Amino acid sequence: MCSRYELNENPRAIVERFGLRDPLPPLTGPELRPTNRALVITGDDGDRRPRMLSWGLPATWGSRPLINARAETLSRRKTFRPLLGNRCLVPATAYFEWRRVNRWKMRNRIAPADGGLFAFAGLMDGDHFTIVTCAAAPALAHIHDRMPVILAAQAEALWTGRTVPFAELATLLVPSSAAPLDAVEERPAHRQGDLFGTAGGGDG
Repeated sequence: MCSRYELNENPRAIVERFGLRDPLPPLTGPELRPTNRALVITGDDGDRRPRMLSWGLPATWGSRPLINARAETLSRRKTFRPLLGNRCLVPATAYFEWRRVNRWKMRNRIAPADGGLFAFAGLMDGDHFTIVTCAAAPALAHIHDRMPVILAAQAEALWTGRTVPFAELATLLVPSSAAPLDAVEERPAHRQGDLFGTAGGGDG
């Protein structure tokens, strides 16, 4: 779930949108895949700073990094529980999901209907990060039953706040209601098991 996303915006707009104190490091993309270095934002509101981390937490039991973490079990999973205080924002302009149709996968670009930047909820571990996921919004459930947690703009400061305990943030980890999301099918079908949508691990 969520094995590709996009950050396709000019650096000045990113700095202004997230109120960053420091200039951005060189960005990769615009389409980001597991193990790519990608922009995340840390720190309290008013002291937000950009970092470039690798997408996916190393997994000692396998070769595929943990690119996603289920919101419903974060506080119970020993992999993620120590990271609940290491929260970050993951800026994006869209994410990609594949809809299964018989033996084919159809790629969809999913983004706010009005365009613009938004942020996923992320967790960090050293030089790596993972994206938190939740159940899909009803309008997107026909594509996939999971989606990344897209934080409302007013919730971003709560998510990265150093003094806010994780127990008070569970209500943020739900399907996006901040803005309608559009899904546009943008590629021809590919057979199941091909490259698209399979390059990364996690628990959903």
